[in-house]
Amino acid sequence: MEWLNGAIGAGLARLGLDTASRWGGSVQFFLYDVVKITVLLCTLIFGISYIQSYFPPERSKRILSRFRGVWANIIGALLGTVTPFCSCSSIPLFIGFTSAGLPLGVTFSFLISSPMVDLGSLILLISMFGTKVAVAYVLMGLVVAVLGGALIEKLHMERYVEDFVRNASGAAVDSSGQTPKERLVYARDQVAATFRKVFPYILIGVGIGAIIHNWIPEDWVQMVLGSRNPLGVILAALIGAPMYADIFGTIPVAQALLAKGALLGSVLAFMMAVTTLSLPSLIMLKKVVRPKLLGLFIGICMVGIILVGYFFNAIQDILI
Repeated sequence: MEWLNGAIGAGLARLGLDTASRWGGSVQFFLYDVVKITVLLCTLIFGISYIQSYFPPERSKRILSRFRGVWANIIGALLGTVTPFCSCSSIPLFIGFTSAGLPLGVTFSFLISSPMVDLGSLILLISMFGTKVAVAYVLMGLVVAVLGGALIEKLHMERYVEDFVRNASGAAVDSSGQTPKERLVYARDQVAATFRKVFPYILIGVGIGAIIHNWIPEDWVQMVLGSRNPLGVILAALIGAPMYADIFGTIPVAQALLAKGALLGSVLAFMMAVTTLSLPSLIMLKKVVRPKLLGLFIGICMVGIILVGYFFNAIQDILI
């Protein structure tokens, strides 16, 4: 969509704004990324939601219940890739799966992968960073989800789930028999609902990206997140964890950081931490699991994200 960037630049020039200046460059960056990400968001969510209509929670429970061991964790993580939810939106499904009697490790594999990796993030990452980075990001995210869920299962943490979740009974309604028209309506409604929820964070993310891109000196970014700081990945993960956004809001920030000289692993660690360990989602999760299990979940995700970040730093020259 480089033509769009050129068209926006030409339009701003006609209005007398110098796009080579900091202010002009920031405005061009902001408008271009907002339009581009919004178009991609609506297109991707529509397609993904149509696919998702074939996998309502009731059907997903039946699919997951057929598998055991690490294969169940793999299926749970893969199921998360077709549910384009943020970390907060994934928790009601996590509660439903747990109350339906699915293994706890499987539901945590889903809980990790759903906000961290999905089909939308794969396509959007390809458009921003290229196929190699996008595929590697998704694969490593799935590895974290599978291993994290398997570890929780191995430690038998079921007693640390709140009683009201374990004792709840899931509805057995099958909503998979929809007509094509009903699926299209469902996909349209998902686009509208997701847009209303996500668009403010797109504006915030793009705004931060525009500031980084045009106002923050490269030396600062390189000093904190570049090769000169061996703790850059850890700092990126710690900075990202309390924030709340989904993949669509973090990509413009990541793109600006990478352009300023941040290492790829630090940038991707930041993205993973923001999407998986947001403070609002942890507050919600605290209502359904006890502190020991919550702390284990946070620790698994943080360690996994940091290891993935250092892995990407090590192979950055191959991917870019």
